[in-house]
Amino acid sequence: MAKNSQLHNAKNAKKDEFYTQLSDIENELKHYKKHFKGKTVLCNCDDPRVSNFFHYFAYNFEHLGLKRLVTTCYKNQERDLFSQNDSERAIWLEYFGDRNGNRVPDPEEIGIHYFEGDGDFRSAECIELLKQADIVVTNPPFSLFREYVEQLVEYKKEFLIVGNQNAITYKEVFKLIKENKVWLGSHSGDMKFKVPDYYEPRETRFWIDESGQKWRSLGNACWFTNLDLPKRHEEIILYKKYSEEDYPHYDNYGAIEVNKTELIPEDFNGVMGVPITFLNKYNPEQFEILGMESSAGYDPEIVGIPRLKDGDARPAINGKTTYARIFIRRRKEA
Repeated sequence: MAKNSQLHNAKNAKKDEFYTQLSDIENELKHYKKHFKGKTVLCNCDDPRVSNFFHYFAYNFEHLGLKRLVTTCYKNQERDLFSQNDSERAIWLEYFGDRNGNRVPDPEEIGIHYFEGDGDFRSAECIELLKQADIVVTNPPFSLFREYVEQLVEYKKEFLIVGNQNAITYKEVFKLIKENKVWLGSHSGDMKFKVPDYYEPRETRFWIDESGQKWRSLGNACWFTNLDLPKRHEEIILYKKYSEEDYPHYDNYGAIEVNKTELIPEDFNGVMGVPITFLNKYNPEQFEILGMESSAGYDPEIVGIPRLKDGDARPAINGKTTYARIFIRRRKEA
C-alpha cells in the first residue's frame, strides 16, 4: 500500500508541474502595485532558477519598492519527483535589490541558500520563511490547493496565487469566498503553461511549439487573492427586468434561475442562483453571497439557504438539474 501511495503522489506531483508565463504574471500583477511597497514577497512553490515569478519580482524590485524577495525550490528526496533541475538539494534564493546601479538582478547579488530538507512548502524550514513574508505569490500544486490555501490563512498571509476555477467549489475555499476573505483576481479563463518533456500528446489541450517546447492550457484557470483591486468595486450593470417566464423558480430552493451573470434582473430583490463565473464580476457592496450548491449532497453550511424537498440537492427546474450555482441576493433594493 505504501508503495502504491508513493506512486500516486508521484503522478500527482508530475501533473502539477505547470510553469506560468511571464506575460500572465505581468498582466495580473499590474493591478496590485500599491500592495508591495516595503514588503517581503515569498514565492514558495517555484524553482527559482526557471521561475517567471522570481524573474518578475527581481526585475521589478525597485519599481515595486520591495524590501526582500525569497523564492524556494522543491526537490523531492526521491529525486525523480516534481523537480527537473540537476541539483541534489532544494535551495532558496534571496534578493534585496540592485547593489551596483545597473538595475538588473546580477548573480552575485542573489543569495543562494540550501535547505536541509526537500523544500516542501509544508516543511518547518519553508514555514519559517512563510512567517517572515508579507505577501505570497506563486502557482501552487493544484492537487494540494486546499492544503496550500489553509496554510496561508492559518499564518494570516496576503497572497495572489494561480488556481483552477474548480477550486471555487471546494468547501474550504468557498467558505472563504462567502466570508469575503478570498476572491478572484483580475483575470480568469484560458491560460497556457509550459510543461516538462515527460508530458505526452494524449494530454488534453496539449501541443508542442516549433522549438519543441511542450505546452498545456487550462480554460478555467484563475487567480485567487485577498489583495484588494479596483475591479472588486465595479458594479455590474443591470438592464433586464424580472418576469416569471424568463426567470423560473427552482423546484427545490426558494430562488430563481439566472443562467448568465449579465442577465441578473435589476428589479428583483430575492434569492438568485447564478453560475460560478459570477465571481469574476462579484462586487460585495452590490451583492451578498448566501451559499452554493454544486453536487448531489446537501450541506446547509455551504448551500446557505433551505432545501424545500428531499432528493438531489442540485438546483432543479421541472425536474432537470442545473450546473453549479451560487446563491446571491442584492444588497441594494431595486
